[in-house]
Amino acid sequence: MKAQQILIAGPYRSGTNGDAARIAANLHRLEQAALAVYQRGHVPVIGEWLALPLAGAAGSQQVGDEISEAYLYPVAHRLIAQCQGIYRIEGASQGADKDVEVAEALGLTVYRQLAEIPAVQ
Repeated sequence: MKAQQILIAGPYRSGTNGDAARIAANLHRLEQAALAVYQRGHVPVIGEWLALPLAGAAGSQQVGDEISEAYLYPVAHRLIAQCQGIYRIEGASQGADKDVEVAEALGLTVYRQLAEIPAVQ
């Protein structure tokens, strides 16, 4: 099997009430999942890795402001179109659920457990 680009989808702001420490903890969970996918031989991506710098360049002052909202989901959805799969980690998240819908509409594989992702030899 060839390495895949796999989007990691899960809670980022969900359940945080805007608390920066809780958002950071969610990002840490996403990044730990990305590391595990990388260790299986794939190229993991997280939408926020691209969206947050773009929103900042566009003038966003904080996550959740009007400018960041104009970037977070659209960037993720463009990114999904460049991926071969998506890994939906646990945790309630409407955004991640929408990412799964987009991936399924594109015919991409949706992984829900790390063990489902084939290792690249």
